[in-house]
Amino acid sequence: MPAIANFLDTNVLVYSTTSETKAVVAQKLMSEPFVISAQALNEFANVGRRKLSLSWERITQIVSDLTEAAEVVVSVEPGMTKTALRLVQHYNLAFYDAVMISAALKAKCTIYYSEDLQHGLIIDTTLTIQNPFREPSPS
Repeated sequence: MPAIANFLDTNVLVYSTTSETKAVVAQKLMSEPFVISAQALNEFANVGRRKLSLSWERITQIVSDLTEAAEVVVSVEPGMTKTALRLVQHYNLAFYDAVMISAALKAKCTIYYSEDLQHGLIIDTTLTIQNPFREPSPS
């Protein structure tokens, strides 16, 4: 598996399909090589239908496009569940967030882009959580 620095969380994928101002940031991230997980595609399909009211046909097309655009789509494997259980206990993460992070670790990513996790948190000395939608601190 080639080392790609950037792992994109589901919220980045969701924002990339909206007309919100966050879409510009999400689309910029997706213009560079990125890694996603099969779990992110599943979560996107759920959010796309439930919250964005997208048709199943549109969701199918977007998932196909995301799969083609990603350098790597990490499949969920049993070893990742074990890693996630360790991460939950060590970093006090929600379980499904930990599964996504274990996918990023498996892909040897160094940056995990997410709006939902603690900005700046370093996981296992190799993966840094960054919130790409974070407002800069006032000087």
